[in-house]
Amino acid sequence: MIKPRVIPALLLKGQGLVKTVKFKEPKYLGDPINIVRIFNDKEVDELVLLDITATPEKRGPQFDLLKNIASEAFIPLAYGGGIRSMDDVRKLLSLGIEKLIMNTSAVETPSLVREVADHAGSQAAVVSMDVKKGLLGKYEVLTHCGQKKTGLDPVKHAVEMERMGVGEILINSIDRDGTMQGYDLELVRKVADAVSVPVVACGGAGNLSHVSEVIKQGHASAAAAGSIFVFQGPLRGVLISYPTPKELKEFI
Repeated sequence: MIKPRVIPALLLKGQGLVKTVKFKEPKYLGDPINIVRIFNDKEVDELVLLDITATPEKRGPQFDLLKNIASEAFIPLAYGGGIRSMDDVRKLLSLGIEKLIMNTSAVETPSLVREVADHAGSQAAVVSMDVKKGLLGKYEVLTHCGQKKTGLDPVKHAVEMERMGVGEILINSIDRDGTMQGYDLELVRKVADAVSVPVVACGGAGNLSHVSEVIKQGHASAAAAGSIFVFQGPLRGVLISYPTPKELKEFI
């Protein structure tokens, strides 16, 4: 059995990294290059970097900043935010970024997913879905960093993205983001059971037990998390950490 991946998910806002709660209240964490260097030393599986203001601000990736970050990352780096064209894709790949994460563009221009998969291989094409649960319990995909409703069902969207050649799906629960109360197991399981590609769960991890739950009960192939790797204690003081191989083995 392949060892499940446990992935720090970092949110880029401007030139710095932040952590949000339910996609709001961004708390500044620090300089991205310094934080990437720390994760290098901790030998994490890979890093997910999401520019959360690129699409709302109607701009593309910050290539100069990403070049500096990628040059410091000695672990696989996945990036999402403002990817709208194959020109963006080629530039990002040339910087050494291994996976391209598409969210809003996957909804508005799904053919881009196919183009990325054909150009760089399915393993490089990742679709991210930001999902919110409505009052009647119905899940819906949102875009523009959770600001715009689409009416799309996440399961149907995931199936369509698999048909377009995506190699991985990152599913992020807006309701659980930053709460540290556990992943939305129902949401993750519904999507994971509907597709054959790996599903990465994100949103809600508060400890390694939650990570274990989403992999074993939510059928996720990997777990991404932010708060448990950047905060320490009830006052949420910033402290970058990552579990040791022994700690991971005990839970997963």
